Amino acid sequence: MDDAKRQEQKDFISKQLEPNLADARQGLKHVYFVDAAHFVLQPFLGFLWCFQRLFVYSAAGRQRFNVLGALNAITHEVVTITNDTYINAVSVCELLRKLAKKHAQEGVTLFLDNARYQKCKLVQELAVELKINLIYLPAYSPNLNVIERLFNFPSEGHELFMQFSWPVSGHAAGVRAWRARGACGPTARHRWCAPMPSPRG
Repeated sequence: MDDAKRQEQKDFISKQLEPNLADARQGLKHVYFVDAAHFVLQPFLGFLWCFQRLFVYSAAGRQRFNVLGALNAITHEVVTITNDTYINAVSVCELLRKLAKKHAQEGVTLFLDNARYQKCKLVQELAVELKINLIYLPAYSPNLNVIERLFNFPSEGHELFMQFSWPVSGHAAGVRAWRARGACGPTARHRWCAPMPSPRG
């Protein structure tokens, strides 16, 4: 990262992130970090050659599981939209409506990247209608999006698509596992996220 980008991120943290999170800590609004992840149930071989022919037991076919998630910076609750097709502007609008319904008559601010389907006119107009504040992160700044850490723990070693998709879909057990592994907290790089217990063992 060059000095200009480092300064841009520093300014964004002081002028945008910290003030909004301070309001969230006081209960004045809800702040979420939003991003999409695309998980694939498919065998990936580390080696392509061996002395003896070997059959590797693996999941059949190739299935895709998409998650559009919103991570509450204070409570760490994860609100998700999932499918096995594509994440697009319609998916983002569905997430906005879900958050607006969850926090009716309360302020909501979302931090999200500059993906076109998140920054399009359809999404921005709906956000205005629902009174949700959208704040776009500086370009090429995944380190500022806390939910990226949640998506760093993909599901491995599953044979069935249901077993594969459930832990990463934002259900309570999946989030508890993420917390237990210290994805965010005093030892994490994202210090603006509310504290979580440090990983043990």
